Amino acid sequence: MKSLSLARALALIVPLLLLAGAYGFQYLGGLHPCEMCWWQRYAHFAAVPLALVAFVARARPCVSALFVGLAGLAVGVSGLIGLFHAGVEYGWWEGLTTCSTTPAAGNAADLLSQIMASPITRCDVAPWSLMGISMAGYNGLLSSAAALAILALLLKARKS
Repeated sequence: MKSLSLARALALIVPLLLLAGAYGFQYLGGLHPCEMCWWQRYAHFAAVPLALVAFVARARPCVSALFVGLAGLAVGVSGLIGLFHAGVEYGWWEGLTTCSTTPAAGNAADLLSQIMASPITRCDVAPWSLMGISMAGYNGLLSSAAALAILALLLKARKS
């Protein structure tokens, strides 16, 4: 059951860390997310409660494994979206969307001012990269690897 415990931990820790990184870049680094960035976050948002249910259901390994698998699937979906998004940023293919806005903080009564003050974030331009890999690329690589590791650990736990 050690494999299942490790899979459970990965299914919770990976999306939490990647979401923390995304919000850190947004609020500390001033890099506003585009629409496809949000899609990646939504999948991680789904993974966290699924992984938490897996922890609550530790006493029932089959139920716990099911929720770990669902969380791993959500992490994998984020990874695939990240890889697709990275391809859009690198110009390998066209994206489904080109830009989005993040509403600026302000008086809700003055909606037009908020819209005009909102930054426009393009999905086809990487606002940051390290060693030629964008944030979407790192999310794609890390989330896909984590999803494969979770799946492998679940398969190992099943055989034991």
